[in-house]
Amino acid sequence: MSLLVAVVAGLVVGAVLGAAAVLLVRRPSGGAGRPDADPGDAAREAALARRLIDLMDPAVLVLDKDDAVVVANPAARALGLVRDRRLQVPALQHLVRDVRSSGSRRADVSLPGEIVGGGTRLVGAHAVPLDAAPTVVPGPVALVLQDVTEARRVEAVRRDFVANVGHELKTPVGALGLLAEAMQGAADDPETVQRFAARMAHEADRLAKLVRELIDLSRLQGAEPLPDLVPVDVDRVLAEAVDRTGLAAAAKGITIAVGGRRGLVVRGVEGQLTTAVTNLLANAVAYSPENTRIAVGARARGGSAELAVTDSGIGIPRADRERVFERFYRVDQSRATSTGGTGLGLAIVKHVASNHGGSVSVWSEEGLGSTFTLRIPLAAEDPSGRTEPPGEADDADAGVLQEGRK
Repeated sequence: MSLLVAVVAGLVVGAVLGAAAVLLVRRPSGGAGRPDADPGDAAREAALARRLIDLMDPAVLVLDKDDAVVVANPAARALGLVRDRRLQVPALQHLVRDVRSSGSRRADVSLPGEIVGGGTRLVGAHAVPLDAAPTVVPGPVALVLQDVTEARRVEAVRRDFVANVGHELKTPVGALGLLAEAMQGAADDPETVQRFAARMAHEADRLAKLVRELIDLSRLQGAEPLPDLVPVDVDRVLAEAVDRTGLAAAAKGITIAVGGRRGLVVRGVEGQLTTAVTNLLANAVAYSPENTRIAVGARARGGSAELAVTDSGIGIPRADRERVFERFYRVDQSRATSTGGTGLGLAIVKHVASNHGGSVSVWSEEGLGSTFTLRIPLAAEDPSGRTEPPGEADDADAGVLQEGRK
């Protein structure tokens, strides 16, 4: 990404330098320039150069020796960088002064929200002196500004992702190495070998799950095109998700109650929707006490099917609720090993919802449990024309949620 931005910026700067040279040097002024120069040709070249600068996506500015802005294309003016022919960003002013003393420079500059409107923007600034050779008297300077806010954000996410993946892989891989050494040292003790082998199987399963979820997340984020959306039976999705989670729930004595409205149909990819609901159920099982209940159900509301999973587990602190869908984010890091989670399950749910034009949200209170709601657009209206009164939908859903808290 950085290389691409640098290449684009280099091409733009080259074009700006040529156009700025025409604008500043080849001005039509009677007999100015070469003796045989046609003033009409010079004027046309200047007009074409100005049009070229105006059509560029990056913001382009040219400042004269007194730091007055003599050229500013629409992109630069749209950012609010110029007022009364003066540059409004102190960091860019300093960059221009540095260029006059030390030559061409590049820098990332933060544009304040009160100037550009909205949030703070980060631009890659390339400042170039327009004098052909070093001079004692300050000369004009060209500024090319490329918005790199999203590029830098993606780079930061990629760095964090690689660091997190390395950390998550290191734990099970390191554990497998230590257990293998311990087994070698306990070759004459079958009971110890059996215990270590069981632990190695657990770590291997954890590693396999991490790799599998990394692959799933990569596919959902655009590495592969999304299959065509087709009608999907919500009841079948819920039944498959419950079946996949049944063994883990039974091991903790947890009962999964299924309720809500039957017969809903959404447009989507059945495998992805099943994975999303399975992840929500697995999350509920992992963070619920033994011998409790979990509820899963569906209802129609506002043109979407709402698939809700409710538990009566430990709950999520208010400060963490907006971050639980981030990759590798865990509310309680100390429980990561005991629950066997990878920190990717809810991130996968979020991307499945996004790919289907839906959303996912969470309600939670510490000590009371959590409700995760996945919203997916319905495939079509009920063929019978029946509309579900708000009270009926609310009562059905409330019954499912109450069943989960018993």
